[in-house]
Formats: sequence, structure tokens, C-alpha cells
Amino acid sequence: MGEGGSSLDVVMFPWLAFGHMIPFLELSKRLAARGHTVTFLSTPRNLARLPPVPTSLSDRLLLQPLPMPTVEGLPEGAESTADVTPDKDEIVKKACDGLAVPFAAFLAGRREAAGLDHCRLLPPLAPIIPAAMNALFGPRWANAQYPRTAPEDFTVPPKWIPFPSTIAFRRREVEWIAGAFKPNSSGLPDTERFWRTEERCRLIINRSCHEFEPQLFDFLTGLFRKPTVPAGILPLTNLVTDDDDEEATADRSEVLQWLDGQPPKSVIYVALGNEAPLTDNNLHELALGLELAGLRFLWALRNPTAGGVLPDGFEQRMRGRGVVWRRWVPQVGAFLTHCGWGSTIEGIVFGQPLVMLPLVVDQGIIARAMAERGVGVEIARDESDGSFDRDGVAAAVRRVTVGGEREAFAGNAKNIKDAVGDQERKEQFISYSPNDCFHERACALLQGHDLSGTMVCNISQMPTHTGSA
Repeated sequence: MGEGGSSLDVVMFPWLAFGHMIPFLELSKRLAARGHTVTFLSTPRNLARLPPVPTSLSDRLLLQPLPMPTVEGLPEGAESTADVTPDKDEIVKKACDGLAVPFAAFLAGRREAAGLDHCRLLPPLAPIIPAAMNALFGPRWANAQYPRTAPEDFTVPPKWIPFPSTIAFRRREVEWIAGAFKPNSSGLPDTERFWRTEERCRLIINRSCHEFEPQLFDFLTGLFRKPTVPAGILPLTNLVTDDDDEEATADRSEVLQWLDGQPPKSVIYVALGNEAPLTDNNLHELALGLELAGLRFLWALRNPTAGGVLPDGFEQRMRGRGVVWRRWVPQVGAFLTHCGWGSTIEGIVFGQPLVMLPLVVDQGIIARAMAERGVGVEIARDESDGSFDRDGVAAAVRRVTVGGEREAFAGNAKNIKDAVGDQERKEQFISYSPNDCFHERACALLQGHDLSGTMVCNISQMPTHTGSA
């Protein structure tokens, strides 16, 4: 749409995981800042835990709750994947299916309020995963033509990728992707949900950019036979902090004071997300590896699945050299990460070299891409069971932070930061002008359609309901 066109009425409905909800909220802010009306849908507890909407956008960005269905096996009060252990994710998908009825009622109410005879949906599929994962999943037709039936089939790039590629899983990682092609307790395979959503959409939008994933967007447009465009990397416009909590503010001040007392670029920041499936042994080996590396560290240990039982005496021995922190903390000199896409983007935005410990889902694919770009290294793992030890942790940390390759890793990280960090280009990704970056294909797709009064339903890997709603 040109600058003189009508504003859009956008509905965002992301999958019930904070790694999806937070970037969708960032996209919502950017659209609302351009004068579009955005309604962000989720369940009450999820909305309450999201960062507050800036006052300047509150008249155009509305957080709308939908009641969380009661599902057998889902703990009371659980409304996102952060509230359950990984083995219960499938129950969250089943609960999300139950949101189809209140979602349909919401749309009907908006249609009636707008005085429309019908409510036209133009649903793009908007994954928060990198475009490489779309290439790995592939459309239904490609999987039918090139079936993958054994775990080993996922350790090489799919046959529909015509150029040299590292888009493949390692043997230790294939259990998840092979399982995604099989029905789970929610009743549907994850791939079937992906395909149904993709087949119903008119375009695909990825949280990525050409600079980060060159040649993939043109390729995916042909593979999925519909425009596949980048939204940019959508870095956070503000940190998720407890700004109204005086105790939290004092705690953050204490962390910053400790950091200020360390030499520049001497501290490695360790964070493995809120849902990392770490066993007690994983946690111990990681801790002892950091101790063995002999470097300063700041470890954000917010919500480890294993309960956060560190080795006896670890924190006392590390006093003065390392801090284990259980609140939000700022990025520092280098980053030990699980390579969740959101965390990786945060590292990219701050130009940090990476020590990588991918754990689940797409994290291995992301780690491979980062290693290929010379941004960092993976911690050595046993290929049969994925285990790692303190010596592998220490070796990877030293290689990135004090080894002979340190300057190369830091330089490559800065180069990527510079390539994706141009503010004007980031803003262009969200523009609707045919002359801007959000792109000729998407604009050509929407040209000729009267979008006034139209609702655009943006679904990020949301489980697709099997009924008409």
C-alpha cells in the first residue's frame, strides 16, 4: 500500500511460547507506530507476562485475552510452553487447538462492530524460526516427491535444495525432526500443522533478512510457490525487565557494578533460555567447564528444567570471578548460548562472538549457520547421545574468548552486526510502500485488493484447527 492508502487492521495470534510471542509483539509495535491498528491475541496469563505496551502506542495496539481451555494433563495455570516440561508441549498444542472457538467468536465480534457483511482473512504464515528451517521442512509436495523415512535422511540437506548447503541435522539431533513427521498426543504431526497453515496462506514472512540468509528467500518463493519475504530480525526495542520492582532495580545495579569492575571484553555471558532441557549432569559439566576455563563469567540461570542444582561449593569457589544470576541481565563480551533464534539475534545485535550449545528443535541448524559465518564454535558433543563434558566446555570458551582465533570471531560478529543493524533498513522491512523493502512480491500480491476493513491474521506456527473456524 502507498503512503496515502488506508491503514490496516491487523490481528496477531502467535504460538503459546514466549520465544514466539515476544518477537510478534515487537512486530506489532512497529506496525502500530506506522498508524496501523493491531490486536494481539493470547491467553490472560501470557499477556500479563509480556512487556508493557508503550503509552504512545496504546491507542493502536490492544492486548486481547482469549480464555485458556482446560485440557487433561495440563497443569493448572499453565498457558505457555514456559509453564510445562518439554514432554508436555504436545498438551499445550492441544489446548491451543481449543482456542479456535473463542478466536472465531472474536473475529465475528470485530466483523459486527465494523458493520461488515463478511470478514476477509489474508493469513500469512509468519514463522519466528530462520528461513533455513522452512527450507528443511519443505512443502507437502516436496516431501511426497522426496520422502524422508529414516532418521539418517535428516542428516543431509533435503534433495529439493539445489545449491551447496549446511541445512541438515546431526545424528544426535534427528530424534526431534523425525518425530515431527509422526502424530503426537495432540492428534496431529507438527509437520501436518505447518503444511496446513502454509497451504492456506498467501505469503510467508520470516524473522530474518537477506544479509543473514542470502539466496534463501528467492529459493523459498519458488519452493513454496508463494512470496516468501523477510520482516527483518526484529530486535527488542526494550528489555523485558521488572521496572516497577525496586528490589529488581537494585539487583541490576549490583550486577552492573560488578561488570564495571571487570576489564573490557573479559566476561562471557552464559544464558540457555528459560526452557532449556538441562539434566543435572549437563548443568554440572557446564558449571565445572566454566570453572576449568579460568575466565570471568556472568551466568543467567533463570529457570533451569533440572531445578538449578549446581555442584557443591561452585558459587563460593567462583566468588569474585564469576556470578550466577537469576534475573534479567545485560549482554557482555561474549555469549554462551543454546542458539534459540531470539537469543542468537540478541547476540548478533550486540556483535558478540558465540560459544554454542544447541539443545533442541532448530538450534542445531542455527548453530551450524553461525559457525559457518565464523562467529563462534560449538561445544564438542558425543554424536550418539549429545552428551558433553567440562573439558569440551572449557576448550570452546577459551577458543572464542582468549585463543588465537578470538579476534577473527569478534571481527566476524561485528561484521554481521553492521550488516543487519542499519536502522533505516530495519525499518524498511516493515514498510508497506511498493518502493520499500517489504517487498515487490508481497506488494504485488496485495495490489488490487481493497484492504480497508480487512483483518490480517498473523499466525506463528500456531497449531491449525481441523474445523472450519
